[in-house]
Amino acid sequence: MQWTQIYDPLGHWWLSTLVAALPVIVLFTLLAGLKVKPHWCAIAGAATAVAVAILFFKMPPVLAGLSFAYGVAFGVLKIAWIVLAAVYLYDISVETGQFEIMKESIAGITADRRLQVLLVAFCFGAFIEGAAGFGAPVAIAGAFMIGLGFKPFHAAALNLIANTAPVAWGAIGTPVHTLAAVTALPESDLNAMIGRILPFTAVIVPFWLVKTMVSWRETFEVVPAILVIGVSFALTQFFWSNYVDSNLVDIMGGVVSIVAALIFFRFWKPKKIWRFDYDDKPADVVAATGKISDDVGGEWTAREFDGLAKTRSYTAGQVLKAWMPFAVLSLFVLLWGLPKIKLAMNLATTPSFRVTLPNGKVRPGPPGWDVFYLHNAISRAAPVVVKPTPEAARYDFNWLSATGTGCFFAAIVSGLLLGRGPVQLMRIFWRTLVRMRLAMIAISFMLGLGYVTRYSGLDAVLGLAFTRTGWFYPFFGTFLGWLGVALTGSDTSSNALFGSLQRITSQQLGIDPILMCAANSSGGVMGKMVDAQSITIATAATEQVGNEGIIFRFVAWHSVALCSIVGIIVLLYAYVFKYAVPHGLTFVK
Repeated sequence: MQWTQIYDPLGHWWLSTLVAALPVIVLFTLLAGLKVKPHWCAIAGAATAVAVAILFFKMPPVLAGLSFAYGVAFGVLKIAWIVLAAVYLYDISVETGQFEIMKESIAGITADRRLQVLLVAFCFGAFIEGAAGFGAPVAIAGAFMIGLGFKPFHAAALNLIANTAPVAWGAIGTPVHTLAAVTALPESDLNAMIGRILPFTAVIVPFWLVKTMVSWRETFEVVPAILVIGVSFALTQFFWSNYVDSNLVDIMGGVVSIVAALIFFRFWKPKKIWRFDYDDKPADVVAATGKISDDVGGEWTAREFDGLAKTRSYTAGQVLKAWMPFAVLSLFVLLWGLPKIKLAMNLATTPSFRVTLPNGKVRPGPPGWDVFYLHNAISRAAPVVVKPTPEAARYDFNWLSATGTGCFFAAIVSGLLLGRGPVQLMRIFWRTLVRMRLAMIAISFMLGLGYVTRYSGLDAVLGLAFTRTGWFYPFFGTFLGWLGVALTGSDTSSNALFGSLQRITSQQLGIDPILMCAANSSGGVMGKMVDAQSITIATAATEQVGNEGIIFRFVAWHSVALCSIVGIIVLLYAYVFKYAVPHGLTFVK
């Protein structure tokens, strides 16, 4: 069975675009407008995508069903498994009492809620994004902030906003690797260009985070800390992406910004300590006003806060032991990301990973087993591609080399080192699985929705609508990446969906394809806070399932505003600073 995608089935591009957008409209209307639980939203969105693909775009039902199943299978192994394993590691830390020491170690650095958000949501979240990605930072850092005393809503919303600037290099640079693969452009140039766009947002996002919590006056009180953290992260992001590689950008940025903050806080402290109104207060506090959402906070002098700021004293050894699980996580993820180790595990456990053809050459294309009936059965056509191109559909069941497996082993090793036996670890894992079950369903069905969108050509129809913006394409092309992440929940998937389209369209319009393909990934990071997958993970980790619509409405305008800033940066590179777009770079070895 062979089928070629159709991009204007109704004869009017605007009408075809509106129909193609129905799955997105259904998804976000149910989530934000009707407050339906996210797993039901994902199921409804996926069902709408299948119906639209079959009824309007004439996709054979068998291919539509297989596309959905392929996406679900991908979501379970590649994304849901990572998030589940990362939350399992966190639950072990809580079960063994080490999380309490971690919490105290952060509280001992600063009791100011503004600075705690910068340290945990931005710096530590960036580190976790670089190691695991795919929603793990929102889950782990969100739970961390609840342990520090933040309300669940604040913990979820602030972490969704914070988990933006690092996303383009999540999970050991997976989005950049994917972008280079689908566009056939040099990875070093794409990586460097992303590293010349996002460092600006790396300075803006910390400021944005604090302003979301408090007034302008109280934001400017901690501008020195914002600049130290934001600039140190941005400079590391720029340097590593332009001169080293794409694998460790976030991990190094997170480490450098944390170290810079710790050193800076030894010599500088805010004149007043800002806390929420629901925080415990000493009796002699003189309150001032601050706010986030509908809550009111207060500022206290350092002297007035001394009694509360004193935390239980722990030795350096106890603190290091408490942070050990995340050090183990970093080690495992780094090992799992090494090409030689990953290839060896794949060859040993996934026979389909490398297939030798009768002529002695290795089979081209993505690894894995050909998905029955779907592989190469669907072709993309002009103007999305230059000539009809069959869409590969191979599933590599790389159960051992999957990043989630590395996270899972890190959790097991950490639990054993912390004195828990196999039976206890199994019980903790079962509790984690039960708690995250609905989130995993939502993640899997969201990927099913994304894959139906991709194989039916709905994504191309939406993307082609953006290409009609002419001179303003650099701005709206950035929002195309945003749309991809909002649809799929992954910057990696957005790059796979729209990377090729960005290259073709930019060449037709006379805009540098390196810039626009990088803009797809850069704009995509701002869509991370509104995708149903991330919101589901955030609510599951912070135990407020049912508030997804409230959180979506809270973060939606932040997402659009920050993506607009990225779009303006891309516009400037396209027409004013053309010379700054890299070509022919090579990484330092």
